[in-house]
Amino acid sequence: MNQKHAQQRTRLVSAFSFFFVILILFVWQLVSLQVVHGAEYYAQSQRKIAKYETVEAARGEIVDRNGLPLAVSSVSWQLFLDTNLMGKDRDETLQKLTELCLREGVPWNDSLPISRESPYVYTKEKSRESDVRRYASFLKAIKLSEPAQASELLSQLAEHYRLPADISPQTRRNLCGILYELDLRRRELSVSSYVFAQDVSVNFITKIKEYNLPGISISAGAVRSYKTLSAAHLLGRVGQMNEEEWALYQPKGYSMDAYVGKDGLERALEGELHGSPGARTREYDTEGNLIQETYSKQPTPGKQVRLTLDLGLQEKTEQVLAEQIPLLPHAEGAAVAILDVRDGSVLALSSYPTFDLTNFSADYQSLQENPLRPLLNRALQGLYAPGSTYKMVTAVAGLEEGIITPKTKILDTGVYTYYKSPQPRCWIYRQQGKTHGLETVSEAITDSCNVFFYDVGRRLGIERIDKYAQLFGLGDVTGIELPGEMCGIIAGPGYTQSLGQTWYDGSTLSAAIGQENNRFTPLQLANYVATLANGGQRYRVHLLQELRSNDGKEILMQSEKQLVDTVPLSPDNLNAVKEGMLAVTQSGSVSSYFRNCPVRVAAKTGSAQVTGSEDSNAVFVCFAPYEDPQIAMAIVVEKGGSGSELGRISSEILSYYFSAHDTASTVPLENPESPAPPTEDAP
Repeated sequence: MNQKHAQQRTRLVSAFSFFFVILILFVWQLVSLQVVHGAEYYAQSQRKIAKYETVEAARGEIVDRNGLPLAVSSVSWQLFLDTNLMGKDRDETLQKLTELCLREGVPWNDSLPISRESPYVYTKEKSRESDVRRYASFLKAIKLSEPAQASELLSQLAEHYRLPADISPQTRRNLCGILYELDLRRRELSVSSYVFAQDVSVNFITKIKEYNLPGISISAGAVRSYKTLSAAHLLGRVGQMNEEEWALYQPKGYSMDAYVGKDGLERALEGELHGSPGARTREYDTEGNLIQETYSKQPTPGKQVRLTLDLGLQEKTEQVLAEQIPLLPHAEGAAVAILDVRDGSVLALSSYPTFDLTNFSADYQSLQENPLRPLLNRALQGLYAPGSTYKMVTAVAGLEEGIITPKTKILDTGVYTYYKSPQPRCWIYRQQGKTHGLETVSEAITDSCNVFFYDVGRRLGIERIDKYAQLFGLGDVTGIELPGEMCGIIAGPGYTQSLGQTWYDGSTLSAAIGQENNRFTPLQLANYVATLANGGQRYRVHLLQELRSNDGKEILMQSEKQLVDTVPLSPDNLNAVKEGMLAVTQSGSVSSYFRNCPVRVAAKTGSAQVTGSEDSNAVFVCFAPYEDPQIAMAIVVEKGGSGSELGRISSEILSYYFSAHDTASTVPLENPESPAPPTEDAP
């Protein structure tokens, strides 16, 4: 019995000891939680929401061949908005925020296609196509058909978002726009925040903090800025992604609010300029205040892009166009392309009229409606008949195919009578009743004798003419990095028949002098002349010179010249063509413009009739210096009249490039005639 009591006592002591130990541990845990780590755990208890965010990298710089900045990224402050952190105070917070923005003149992102002020009307015609598509998709998703009146849609949206009935119409419009933006992101990206406003001032940030609004956070970001008013068509612009771009860039880690290149080099080199985004975690307390920010991956800035462009020459070219084109009575637009003949690199590429990248968004509607189409990059998207500047193609083909020699003379009788119809006339016969008489190929280039090239073209045939046009790169893309380059058209039976028209043997006459359906870009014309100037080597045209580290110190990649094709040119034949071009500036129609030019220039003028218009496009091509060619240039002025008129523009640009000044005077017009379509081919 005593043994049994002893066992029971032992069990009780063990149980009591066990529970005592548990009690001690429990008390110690309470002390640890409330005393030892109380402050730490209290702070942690206030961090109710942790958000993982993508951090955009600074965009790489774009600089010219000498390192002069063209486009850079500068630090700016961005305002982020997250309604999940606003709780029941959402509507009041948004109202206070918009009132402050309106008072301080701070714009915010709102793509809802309804005017922001009364009377409320639809603005889809002024919105981006991508915004209109997203808007239509949104209405479909919430099963809402668009009413006739925008004010009625706002009422339905206000009900959808459960906005108070007593708010003003202006407040209702503002809140609907913000909640619409958030709705888009929830549906497309499953996030509840967005960049509400960019590039806000420190003063505005101070006022935001004074209001202590939940769900509002400020973060440093980068904004694109441009250090030149020139090269807008080349540089392009950046903007927020549309849904097509989002599908392309989302797998690469871009956030939906990321800015990407929309056109120009910004788009073409997006992968190099954008850099690698970083990642961070932000923790907020129950009132939406930021408590802690931790980076798990630092963003890597984009690369520096160094171009072959000469900023000084680019600015001078645009300045000359802006000064000279308005002086031509009917001119509507112009383009200049300047290449280094030794490697195909772009020194300048200008399109007139142009636009200001810094005010693009504000000016977009007026730019779109401008009949002169300033957004069109005429240098590589405008297609123009080359006129008489094409005659060097026919000359080279005739010489290299043995149709003529440098000493062959052809009689200009004023009217070319080989066919019964057409019987086109030389421009000098039509204007002055004169002829050029017997001419060699050099003299025919200088005088722009149509009859000479009608005869050479007929004897060559269109196939052989087109063969040399293709060797010179006409009717084909140049390889430049810019998007949207037009291919061009080489006149011939195939293209004419594709239009449902008939090609006659006599059509070759018109094609041989650069008329018919020949259509090329100014950039192609410049590359054609560069190929001629360097002896027949056609290089891929390029704007990219180097890729460097973001600080510009380390070269990561260098572009090398790339030979695309070679035009067979014997020295004697090449000299005959070049001598004819030299005489154009020494004793020909534009000689007065080049008297004080610091180098000798070889050139060719041209005029091309515009369909349905009495005005002609003016065309001018040249290379310099004559003895040691360095640069080639092509100029086209829409409805500019005679190509001779462009000698003034060319000489001023060349004088700048070779560090001299130019004097100029008036010159006679050249107006080569384009023969009418032939009706029969019998000689």
